Order: sequence, then structure tokens, then C-alpha cells
Amino acid sequence: MTRVHIQDLSIRFGNHEVIKGLDLDVHGGEFLVLLGPSGCGKSTLLHTIAGLNPVSGGSIHIGERDATHAEPSQRGVGMVFQSYALYPTMTVKENLAFPLKMARMPKAELEKRVAAAAEMLQLGPLLDRRPGQLSGGQRQRVAIGRAVVREAKVLLLDEPLSNLDAKLRTDLRRELKTLHGRLGNTMIYVTHDQVEAMTLATRIVVMHQGVIQQIGTPAEVYEKPKNLRVAGFVGSPAINRIEGRVGEGGLFVSPALTLPLPTALASRPQGEALTLAVRPENLRLGAGQPFAAEIQLVEPLGNQHVVWMSSAGTTVSAVLPGQPAVEDGARVAFGFDAAKALWFDADGERIEA
Repeated sequence: MTRVHIQDLSIRFGNHEVIKGLDLDVHGGEFLVLLGPSGCGKSTLLHTIAGLNPVSGGSIHIGERDATHAEPSQRGVGMVFQSYALYPTMTVKENLAFPLKMARMPKAELEKRVAAAAEMLQLGPLLDRRPGQLSGGQRQRVAIGRAVVREAKVLLLDEPLSNLDAKLRTDLRRELKTLHGRLGNTMIYVTHDQVEAMTLATRIVVMHQGVIQQIGTPAEVYEKPKNLRVAGFVGSPAINRIEGRVGEGGLFVSPALTLPLPTALASRPQGEALTLAVRPENLRLGAGQPFAAEIQLVEPLGNQHVVWMSSAGTTVSAVLPGQPAVEDGARVAFGFDAAKALWFDADGERIEA
């Protein structure tokens, strides 16, 4: 299993520094997901690992080898792009075999690897077709197969599912997870889709403006975000954010609600700005709850529904099971489990409560 070690990496295009002083250790055999909004530097980082971008500073080691300035073909990595990048005049079999032909592999070994990849990715019946005769999901499987046949120790995937419809994305997510289990190689996967990140990753790297915000398991990133950027980006609907201040008597005071601060926060200076954040699934509606709101919108989703509410100008959402029992415009009482609330300071850093 091949480790990827990145130390003090800087990437600059002209006068624009996309990534500065980044450190990252990718464990051998793990499925690491680089997650973040468009423009955060995740694809740039992936392409640099592949050797497609020049390094301005720092180092990249793939296995025991310093690959900082190595040619892409010498790095032992396979790359899968968002756009498939298949040769339209070649059959599926020819597309799979192409990188092996370029490496002058003996025909017997080439045929063996192509057959194994085709079986693994269920491409056997499609080997004589051309890309124009395939669905989007089939083309992406061919693109993955072309990387797999090289038996690369590190597989790099740049938003490979973003061009597919929702059902195909779900199906291919499952196939990718299964494929990783079979191959056992190191996979580094770029996406802006948090569902993909949460379902695929061994660990998630959340990025913002070229800086790593947090590295952790899906559960750690979701339940214990280091800052408001991570908390707000991971989770759908987004986490509820209620801005307020420390009031008299150890209270948290905001237009939407007032409640006692946790013991660990009660001694903070009066007037200090705080943000209370609560996941939508942790909100409760119904008689006996302590806070009031007006329902703005109800979104039925089959087995659950999302209720969007306004409380003194602050928008909050709740994810509730089953079919809606409330309507737009209704006044409701809401509350939440205080033990599941998250607290952040004025700089957006999480406070242990």
C-alpha cells in the first residue's frame, strides 16, 4: 500500500498563490476525499500530485520516492477525470488497452489486464462499442478501468461523478466503494458533493481558499467541526446558525432565542459574540418546546420532510421524519437537545462546551 506524503507544498500561477505551505499525509490504502467549494484548490492539489501542475515549493513523495518534479508517467498514479477523456474512435477494449500499449506491454499481459478490468467493472458486453454508444455511467466506468489496468498504486479521481444524474451517481458511488475494497490501493478523490465525501471517505480533507480546514473521519468532520466553515459546508440542509452574545447571568441572548449557556461558557465576558449552531435533524417541533417561529416553507421528501422557519428574522430548518403535519404560515414551537448544540467564538472557531 502506497503512502502519499506532501510537505510545505506551494502552488502558484503567476502572481496568484493557490496553495501555500500545505501539509498532508495520505495513508497507504485509504480512500481520502478532498472536499470543498469550487475554487478552494482541491483539483489543483490533485493535478499537482499527478504531475500536471508545476510545484512552486515544498515536496511530494509517492511511496518512498520523491516525485516532486517527476514526469506524470513516472509517478505510478492513475488519473480519472470529470470529462471521461476517452478516445471517441476507439472501442472500449482499445480505450482500456491504450495506456498499456503506450508502455509497450507484452500482448498476453495486456489482454489479461484488460479482461480483469472489464470483469471487475462489468464492461464485458461493451468491449466492442465506442464511447458514443455508451451511457454516461458506462463511459465513466471505462475511464476508471483505463486507470485500473495500469495497476497504479495510487488512483486519483477528479469529480468523476459530477456529470451523471442522481441515480447513476448513487450507483457508481457504491461501485467505487466496492472497487476500493477489491483493489486495496490508495485513492484520492476530489468532490464538492458532501454526500459523496461522507459515503466514500476513510478520511475527509475539508479545504477553503487553498488551506486545509480540517482532516478527519466523516463522523468527526460532521459531529465535531473545527470551525464554522466546516460546520456550514458539511451537512444538508446546512447547519442552523444563530448569532448572539453573552448576556447577564450566564445567558446566551439573540433575537431568535434566549437560553442558559453551558457551564463551560457561562464565565465568558458579557457582550462577547457567540454563534450557536444546531444540525436540522436535532431540532424538534411541537407543544412544550421553548421557542417560537413561523413556518416559511415545507419540503416533503418522502420518508422525511424539511421545515423552514423564521424566528425573529433568523432562518432555521428542521428535518423531521415522515410526511408533513404542518403548513406554510403556521406558528410553531421548536426546541433542540442542548447536548447536541455546537458553539463558536467570534472568529468562527469551535468552543468545547
